[in-house]
Amino acid sequence: MEAALDLLSQRGPDEVSVDDVAQAAGASRALVYHYFGTKQELYAAALSKAAAELTRRLAQVEPGDTPLERLDRAVRAFVEFAEAHSAGFVALLGGSAAYGSGGESAELVHSVEDTVYELLVEGLEEPTPVDPLVRMTLKCWVAAAETGVLDWLKHRDMERQEIEQQLIIQLGALLMAIGHELPV
Repeated sequence: MEAALDLLSQRGPDEVSVDDVAQAAGASRALVYHYFGTKQELYAAALSKAAAELTRRLAQVEPGDTPLERLDRAVRAFVEFAEAHSAGFVALLGGSAAYGSGGESAELVHSVEDTVYELLVEGLEEPTPVDPLVRMTLKCWVAAAETGVLDWLKHRDMERQEIEQQLIIQLGALLMAIGHELPV
């Protein structure tokens, strides 16, 4: 599974063969087919593993004393996962899974995005139902955070703490643009 994630983070699924995965994993092609059946099932299993791990980490964020502390913990968990599991993060959010034709891969991406969104709503203590302008702003920030972290993984020209801080600053700026503030 790790070999598949690593290859998928470097190339799209159409460019990765079962032979490539088997060779990278040090396994036979027959063994890979035995466990996964098809290339699509292997791809889905690898992305599912990455999505489950990220969702698990985000769900482990313990409530802090303030909404801002909870937000800080969630952002830190998101960026730490991306750094520790860059292959899974890039394969899940940086490739055709995120922008492909849909299906199970797109559902996994949307599930992760929904988890991040729900943590934001909870952390910001937004009333339910969430104001449509706030909802749109938070969803835009989730997409921007994904893109920003993908860029950081590619270039590695900032410290992790700096990207975490910038993501929170950017969220605050987006909220201020619609007349909201980050709660403290």
